[in-house]
Amino acid sequence: MTNYKLILASASPRRHQLMRDAGFHFSVRLKHTEEVWPSELEAEKVPEYLACLKADAFRGELQPDELLITADTVVCLGSRILGKPDGREDAIRMLCELSGKSHTVVTGVCLTTAERRKTFSAYTDVYFKSLSDEEITYYVDHYRPFDKAGAYGIQEWIGCIGICRIEGSFYNVMGLPVQQLYEALKQF
Repeated sequence: MTNYKLILASASPRRHQLMRDAGFHFSVRLKHTEEVWPSELEAEKVPEYLACLKADAFRGELQPDELLITADTVVCLGSRILGKPDGREDAIRMLCELSGKSHTVVTGVCLTTAERRKTFSAYTDVYFKSLSDEEITYYVDHYRPFDKAGAYGIQEWIGCIGICRIEGSFYNVMGLPVQQLYEALKQF
């Protein structure tokens, strides 16, 4: 599909699994990047901005035959970003906010080689039923979603019992819009 050696710059086990499931052969390279963005940036533009920021950390290090994939996923509730929760109480608060409402999951992806860059974003609308306090605390206590934007994983129990419908890519909500990535890599 591509003549490049793919490098995924992500520690996310979900992204690793999605890449493997899609048949991609890749290596993982990690660098810490502080995830900060300009305050005037619209919430839906933040993931692509952060994906590019992560790619910038590798500037000058890529070989001519390497293609770096960076991504960032956020949960947008209106114009607010719900990131990863700061512990149990924050996770419960986030899920209470999402309960009975729709929100948009946005993943920004940046494809970078030594000579060029392509970026795109994927959008998925997610609709939660009204969740009871017991459902929320059961999920948080048993699944500990502290490494997930919006404090939930669609592929986990809460997604099975709480999500009424989605519009867009299921895999985007897991953290990587695999179909769009596949098409982008074919065209790169």
